[in-house]
Amino acid sequence: MTERTDQLTELARDADWRHLDLRMLLVHPVNELVRFLPLVIGVFFLGRSSEGDPWHYLGVAVPVLLGLWRFASTRFRITGSQIELRRGLLSRSVLTAPLDRVRTVELTASPIHRLLGLAKVEIGTGSGARNGDNRLVLDSLGTAEGRRLRADLLHRAPAVPDAVAGNAARVPDGPAPAETVIMRLDPSWVRFAPLTTSGLVIALAALGGSSQVLGNVIDRAANASSVGGRVRALPLLVTIPAGVVTFLLVISTLAIGGYLLANWGFTLSRDPSGRSFHVRRGLLTTRETSIDVDRLRGLEIHEPLGLRLVGGGRLTAVVSGLGRRAEGSTSLVPPAPRTVVIAVGEHTLGEAGPLSVPLVPHGPAARRRRYLRAVVPSGLVPLVLGVLWLLAGWPLWPALVALVLPVAGTWLAADRYAGLGHALTERYLVVRSGSFQGRRDALQRTGIIGWNIRQTFFQRRAGLVTLCATTAAGKQVYHVLDAPEGMAIALADAAVPGLVDQFLAG
Repeated sequence: MTERTDQLTELARDADWRHLDLRMLLVHPVNELVRFLPLVIGVFFLGRSSEGDPWHYLGVAVPVLLGLWRFASTRFRITGSQIELRRGLLSRSVLTAPLDRVRTVELTASPIHRLLGLAKVEIGTGSGARNGDNRLVLDSLGTAEGRRLRADLLHRAPAVPDAVAGNAARVPDGPAPAETVIMRLDPSWVRFAPLTTSGLVIALAALGGSSQVLGNVIDRAANASSVGGRVRALPLLVTIPAGVVTFLLVISTLAIGGYLLANWGFTLSRDPSGRSFHVRRGLLTTRETSIDVDRLRGLEIHEPLGLRLVGGGRLTAVVSGLGRRAEGSTSLVPPAPRTVVIAVGEHTLGEAGPLSVPLVPHGPAARRRRYLRAVVPSGLVPLVLGVLWLLAGWPLWPALVALVLPVAGTWLAADRYAGLGHALTERYLVVRSGSFQGRRDALQRTGIIGWNIRQTFFQRRAGLVTLCATTAAGKQVYHVLDAPEGMAIALADAAVPGLVDQFLAG
């Protein structure tokens, strides 16, 4: 996406440009007022000392005027080759996105948008710009018009020229063919929410933000009744487990609430022509994301330790041209049973091989490396505490308790090696690694544009390397960790024949 002024003649013809939906006049001022809410509250409190002074009402007038200004100064149009967004009245700029650069289209509707039948349309172009201009935002259009625009941009439908003339894209007469629903959210999947990293982050953030208020309420309640004295009189063997259980219940409840807010009504479908996947989710704020099938370069199955222990996982798409900031737009399955994740993945790829093929292990050197890195540091802790007990008179029980660390390290090393490996199918490179953040990646071989081979000092002594597949999709770099050097080179040559020929000897 590029930004330029409207000096070109074809961009100066106002007749070709369209305003956003008129109903945005009811949304923009409210959004600006919420954004300036701390300032508005401060102005009103400061203005109490001067009765009858009208200046503090500017705290409300300015945000409202900014909202009206934004509506009046924003226009867009679609030509035969690109979509253009013009912003500003005094200092005018135009954001331009070629139609063939569109990767995803996302419709977001907050409660006020839904009340007015509107949606914010975000067009992901994959330009890689760091200034945030890799997403072109139309806030807002009518929901039906936004969905038609989404189909036009992703499918290059003949209806696009109608938009150039300022008319809504027309649909054929008769009932529209139904989409193929691949997966719907099962409410019972909320049991996975407390075991996900994102769920815990949401819960801890909510708990941290309200901890001081909750603490004051609990203190007052405890001091105001005899129950508080009885609780304080309980032994630590009772209060500590009770506190831990209460903490876990609060965290789980908040995580489940965040899961439902983000994923309620989660539906994955495919359009009748099979050219894009559609994801719809959200309880209060709904999101509809469309992913062009032609831009799909593979899948990522995320299996963090908590989810893996209860047979769960989640699925994301590897889409070409999208940066890391847009990864949230590529979710295909929220935390759900692993059987569901595998089934949806096989349907998406059209084959079962990448998700079920046995992995090639990386050998004894990789195994030793995992045991050394997990057991040695954890074993030093009880050793140091034991020395302190012998020489400095420290108590013995910390050293005895710390003996659990090398035992846990041994289990962790075994689990990390069991989850380490790679495979090569006819169309995909499959990579698996990790324990706490375990992940299985299936990357389309035709999407690999280069290889990097990295080797640390300790890897060099063990004869291991990290093979990095670079691509213009997903995370941009996918690692084959701790593979024997000969195996890594042979894998790179087999995955993309001819790409590393010039680096091979003999």
